[in-house]
Amino acid sequence: MSDITAAQRPQEPDWSTITAEELVVYREAENRFRASSAARPILGEPDPGATIQWETVELPGRELPVRVYRPVPGHDDGGAGRAGLPLVLHVHGGGFVGTAAQCDWVTSHVAARLPAVVVSVEHRLVDQDHPLADAVDDGWDVLTHVLSEAGRWGVDPARTAVFGESGGALICALTAIRAGRADVGLRAQVLVNPAVDVTGTMFAYPSITEHAHTPTLALPVLRLFQRLAVPEGTDPRVLSPLYADDLGGLPPALVVVPTHDPLADHGRRYAEGLRAAGTPVRLTEHAEAPHAFLSLPGVVPQAEPARAEILDFLRASLAG
Repeated sequence: MSDITAAQRPQEPDWSTITAEELVVYREAENRFRASSAARPILGEPDPGATIQWETVELPGRELPVRVYRPVPGHDDGGAGRAGLPLVLHVHGGGFVGTAAQCDWVTSHVAARLPAVVVSVEHRLVDQDHPLADAVDDGWDVLTHVLSEAGRWGVDPARTAVFGESGGALICALTAIRAGRADVGLRAQVLVNPAVDVTGTMFAYPSITEHAHTPTLALPVLRLFQRLAVPEGTDPRVLSPLYADDLGGLPPALVVVPTHDPLADHGRRYAEGLRAAGTPVRLTEHAEAPHAFLSLPGVVPQAEPARAEILDFLRASLAG
């Protein structure tokens, strides 16, 4: 997969009437924009202390692109030359639109400043052919693949964290739950503006009503996401971390909530559930920040302090 140097952003569609074919056309154009230099003033410039490259992971029955961030040799504390760096598995947000490249600002910063190897999963996007379960499997399968070949990737499997935003945070939360059941050790989970409920109660939160039509996320988008993510006949509770049978014994969590977000109460409720189950959790709220704010450092000032707190949390969690 190659980087694109220029692109024009498509007009946002009518989410209530969009067809399957129109969705594919729109997201391809939108993702071209997000991966282009034209988007940098909005999405932020990568940290020069990290290298960025696309790689391909061979998984059972499929190949999956991942965007890999590594510290530059000799940059700052010199972590790049060492083997056995911490691993941070990252999952971008967007649901049915999105690309790992839209998160270069924060993921490259984590790679350079932790330092760590950050592997960002270019998961299958939700559509009529790929429900949410496919994206969830992509996150888990990339994690276990990298851990099984830790030497080749240059990571220390004993110092692993997951980090996701929005729908990617949902995938990471489910990955952390699955890791606990499979005895795969994780040190931390970072969940930024997470969606954690795709059941019939997904919209039954005050923040959904209060912020139903924000510029970065609106109710029609969420309704389309739920319809595509959980096809008829699928148990939505299985895909909803909030309804997991047991939230105890999970890795310590940092839950980052922007207050002007339809999903703000998803994050708050999940933090409450983790805490009630005995899992260490830190909930931080960023006043007046919108959904997806961490990927918008060029226009949302709250992104910078959020990035700093994520780095501090990961540094403490993944210390040798």
